[in-house]
Amino acid sequence: MNTLVAQKRTDFRKSVLNKLRNSGKIPAVVYGKNIDTESISIGNTDLMKVMRTVGRNGIFTLDLDGEKKDVFLKEYQVHPISGKLLHVGLLQVDKETEIDAKVAVVLKGTSKGEKDGGIVQQILHELDITAKASDIPNEIEIDIADLEIGDTMKVADIKGNYHNLTFHHEDDEAIVTIDFVKMEEDIEEETAEEAEPSGV
Repeated sequence: MNTLVAQKRTDFRKSVLNKLRNSGKIPAVVYGKNIDTESISIGNTDLMKVMRTVGRNGIFTLDLDGEKKDVFLKEYQVHPISGKLLHVGLLQVDKETEIDAKVAVVLKGTSKGEKDGGIVQQILHELDITAKASDIPNEIEIDIADLEIGDTMKVADIKGNYHNLTFHHEDDEAIVTIDFVKMEEDIEEETAEEAEPSGV
């Protein structure tokens, strides 16, 4: 199990937070059911190493002054310009705890429709799910190799592969579709027709 070492925070002045971030650490909180929320600091580089290993939705161990907790990266705030992490929220869990999560959708393969000149339109890039902490995947892969022009993959089409997940989407909600692509000469003709003045 991957472990992230943390220290408790007791000084919440802005100057202290800035100094903390400048030293390569991130202010964070750890919270959960039936426990008190604790303010902590964690190493930015250490967090990145753990997340690369366990994945965005993976469970890891938080070592807080010798007390170990199983946690999950629930939320984070990023600076809009620099992209640096500003704050992290860690949810304490056990492996049977059901939690809500957002899981990335990753398309695999090249569709038949693309080979015939169509174009892939991905409507949903993330799916909202609920599952036991140990069952949450890092990503949901969708094989689009057999999709032809005009085909659509819906939420209902992937549920059978993920019986242990509860999806918070309508069954007919589209995830990806293979659209037609108009030929260049057709687009030029339409543009010309639109430009012609209508008769009075």
